[in-house]
Amino acid sequence: MIKTVAVLLLVAVAALLVYASTRPDVFRVERATTIHASAECLFPLINDLHRFNTWNPYNQKDPAMKGQYSGPGAGLGAGYDFQGNKDVGKGRIGITASQAPTAVTMQLDMWEPFEGHNVVEFTLAPDGAGTRVTWAMHGPSSFLPKLIGIFINMDHMVGRDFEQGLANLKALAEKP
Repeated sequence: MIKTVAVLLLVAVAALLVYASTRPDVFRVERATTIHASAECLFPLINDLHRFNTWNPYNQKDPAMKGQYSGPGAGLGAGYDFQGNKDVGKGRIGITASQAPTAVTMQLDMWEPFEGHNVVEFTLAPDGAGTRVTWAMHGPSSFLPKLIGIFINMDHMVGRDFEQGLANLKALAEKP
């Protein structure tokens, strides 16, 4: 009986590992909202990492987070190294492309709690009397994130943070 249970458990673990290996090799998380402000007003709030961190939800998750800015104050080459609690981790974000007033691209390199190297994109497009702001992140998905993704919906988890960040940006940009 114990031998049968052990064999079944081994088969189940093997099937889980095989299933995880068949999941996509890349991921993408994207959220968007319309903000009643011009792209010219919103762009500096994203393109300047000092201002970005005033509404960035990850900075709000750990008020004691340590960070250091590098490079220019804004735009291409601006960087921010950070180390926070388990919800934030340790990493670096830097602006790799800046096209005023429509797009900012960043490279996010994480070392803790898991290593990851992802591209973060903000796009701003006219939408009626406002601007449609899209926050997206994409990158490779190695085996461990594929396995974790079976049990934890990463799109939902990261997407909630993006939704909170966009709500923070909207509140900041639309306040009188």
